[in-house]
Amino acid sequence: MNDPEKSRPAATVSKPAANGRDKSVWRRAGAFILRYREASILIAGILLTIYFQWSSSAFLSKANLQNLVQYSGTTAIIAAGEVLVLVCGEVDLSVGMVYALTPFVMYFTAQAGAPWWLAVIAGLGAAGVVGLVNGLVTTILEVPSFVTTLGTLFLINGFTLTISGGFPVQPQAGPTFAAVFGANPLAELAWALAIAIVFQFVLKKTRWGLHTVATGGNLVGSAEVGIPVRAIKTGNFILCSILGGFAGIIDCFRIGSVDPLAGGSQIMFMAIAAAVIGGTLLTGGLGTVIGALIGSVVLGILTDGFTLLGVSAYTFDMILGAAILVTMAVNIRLALLRDRGGL
Repeated sequence: MNDPEKSRPAATVSKPAANGRDKSVWRRAGAFILRYREASILIAGILLTIYFQWSSSAFLSKANLQNLVQYSGTTAIIAAGEVLVLVCGEVDLSVGMVYALTPFVMYFTAQAGAPWWLAVIAGLGAAGVVGLVNGLVTTILEVPSFVTTLGTLFLINGFTLTISGGFPVQPQAGPTFAAVFGANPLAELAWALAIAIVFQFVLKKTRWGLHTVATGGNLVGSAEVGIPVRAIKTGNFILCSILGGFAGIIDCFRIGSVDPLAGGSQIMFMAIAAAVIGGTLLTGGLGTVIGALIGSVVLGILTDGFTLLGVSAYTFDMILGAAILVTMAVNIRLALLRDRGGL
């Protein structure tokens, strides 16, 4: 006589187990996104790429990918510096003007007879001085960084216009030197990737990075345990300005000229947007340089994709604003869930 339990269909017996596996898969996926802040924006970037390629076959063409690299590379380099400043609880609004100032200092140094490699160092040195001023005014005079860097934004803009006379200049470096510093699109991509990897390591694996996170997460507590919070903030302002200046040098050689009104507030806000979309909190204490790199690529994808589809720039600004608001809300909720230890 047949046993009714043995003759029951296998699917009926295994259905609860299958449901359990499905829930486990979703829970693991959620835990992965919770653990890696870059995961959600990477998924969004992939989905956007699929959509724009489906909408326009020219999206993944060689010429369009080159435009995407050029846009995203510069933004990513500046965003790396903004992440360091944001994580320690501050913000730098002047970095877009440093982007314009640095190539002019480099150009005039070369015109004075210095070799181009020394001219680049002089330009980056000028950028570092701006960061030092931002840091000292913010930490010693205790002026909010928003006000400090807003003041230096106008100061640097006026200074750049004064020394340039309001006219663009064309650097005449050798072709190899120019190619290494941005004339070759692959060089720009390589610089962006290298900077993102190095500063992600600095932020996550070095004492400087850990002190940066601690300073932004709990300023008073960090000072009480001996972390030099003023030095940390000032150092990150310097790094942010140097990276902004380096991005300006790369674009100078890529374009073949530099305009005194280049960069400005637009590129600064795009860098901050890339950092925020990539998982950095404006409130400080949490951030990821790799996330900012991916955020820069996503912004490039949006800009490029909407341009190919003929979407108005006004519409893009609305979408960008909504993306920042939604991303910030999601990042804050994920941070709270991470602190509680689960989804």
